[in-house]
Amino acid sequence: MNEPVRKRGRPRLLDREAGLAIAARLFWQRGYEGTSIADLTQAMGITPPSLYATYGSKENLYQLALDHTIAQETGKRAEAMAAAIPAYQALALYLHDVAQGISDPAKPRGCMVSNAVLQHAVENENVAQAVAARRELSIGAMKARFDRAVAEGDLPAATDTDTLARFYSAVVQGMSAQACDGACTAALQKLVDVALSAWPGQRPGAA
Repeated sequence: MNEPVRKRGRPRLLDREAGLAIAARLFWQRGYEGTSIADLTQAMGITPPSLYATYGSKENLYQLALDHTIAQETGKRAEAMAAAIPAYQALALYLHDVAQGISDPAKPRGCMVSNAVLQHAVENENVAQAVAARRELSIGAMKARFDRAVAEGDLPAATDTDTLARFYSAVVQGMSAQACDGACTAALQKLVDVALSAWPGQRPGAA
């Protein structure tokens, strides 16, 4: 008896989440413009048509990779900022976790979002604006926590919470740049301690 003829199906696509993790790490290491479609397909072990079928475009894949990395890297920070603890303590936990994460030898150096697509070709303006919008959202979230601190008495009523949030966000961006240049975790943790000394409000344990 003859074997039934098997129909040739479409090429099997890479698991979407597995591919996203690979792409996220590659974008983190090389940046958006430094990562080509050829780099991505080689790392994933798929063809360009499979990549486009799964993720739509390089730009869309990058946005998904940013979401993936943010979800993986910022959980502790989000918990700290939302916790029912003094704002100074929340900020300290946040900044120290950043210092640890961006200098972890098991991961690419720096923060994928903080210093992403700052200098770019004209054709990548949309990507740059999208990443800048994410940074603004982060600043806004920090400002909201500081507004809460004002309401709870952890910060003086006259505190310019927007400027304070931008200051500590600038600290994060600066630490990210230094981590990319090779700064170790211990050096960044000391930088965090200096930045925390500028906190204008109540500090747990202070007289």
